[in-house]
Amino acid sequence: MMREQASRKGREYFDKLHETPSFGKHGFNLDDLRRCMGSRREPTIPNVRLTKVDAAGVPSEWVVADGADSGVRMLYLHGGGYISGSGAYYLALAARISVAANCAVLLPDYRLGPEHPFPKGLDDSVHAFEWMRETGPEDHSTAGACFICGDSAGGGMALAALLKLRDEGKPLPDGAIPISPYADLTLSGESLVTEGELDPIMHPNCLPDFVSRYVGDADVHDPLVSPAFGDYTGLPPILIQVGEHEIIRDDSVKAAERATLAGVDVTLEIWPGMFHVFQSHEPLLPEGREAIEHIGEFVKRCLRGEVA
Repeated sequence: MMREQASRKGREYFDKLHETPSFGKHGFNLDDLRRCMGSRREPTIPNVRLTKVDAAGVPSEWVVADGADSGVRMLYLHGGGYISGSGAYYLALAARISVAANCAVLLPDYRLGPEHPFPKGLDDSVHAFEWMRETGPEDHSTAGACFICGDSAGGGMALAALLKLRDEGKPLPDGAIPISPYADLTLSGESLVTEGELDPIMHPNCLPDFVSRYVGDADVHDPLVSPAFGDYTGLPPILIQVGEHEIIRDDSVKAAERATLAGVDVTLEIWPGMFHVFQSHEPLLPEGREAIEHIGEFVKRCLRGEVA
């Protein structure tokens, strides 16, 4: 079950975040963003094994909690607006997901715009996923089950990777978990207006800069750029998590609607009072802990064949 309202700690943390301007409100600074999201945040739980690897040419890092099943693997695509970010920034969250889902998590550093515009990052993500299917943390062994997860731009990339894998006739993951996916680069969601001053993480002013630096010569209406508008026919089960007060909340709503229309088993969780990728903030809020538990439960239900 999901909370009907934010916890006291959640409300207090939300208010504290508003003490500083959201990113982009007073200008766009890519260097500052990259310095922040390129930092390394080590796991906060003990006995987590970290291993750097080359995943089909994509620099990546395995995150495996003590006792996790390395035959169950999850590709986690980091956020950062398609132009910043790193797997290292998500080590702590990946470790918690590894525990909750009893799986090994692979964090790839896909190429970023504007130096490497669409579709370079998407190509890297697909290649890393295919490599992960055939190569585990310990040896070259085929996975028993695979999942794709990601947040913000990584959540949008996860959805786009599903579409690309299906269109190319390649094996699909057993499920996908987009967290606050940035999946509508046409910037048409009403939440850009309704949550513009409520979102404590991102301001609507920053989104056009993300788009212009990532998309290049591509069409923002291309479903591989804006997977919120894709045809989800034939895709595996999807769990989408998003906070109520996100400027890109409607990206999640649109994606869920498209998946439902195509007959996909999709669950949309809109967390009351929450903000962009609240699952990654340490120490964990009650909502963050519960959302990660939901991710673990979703993976286990997929493995048991309870969603299809």
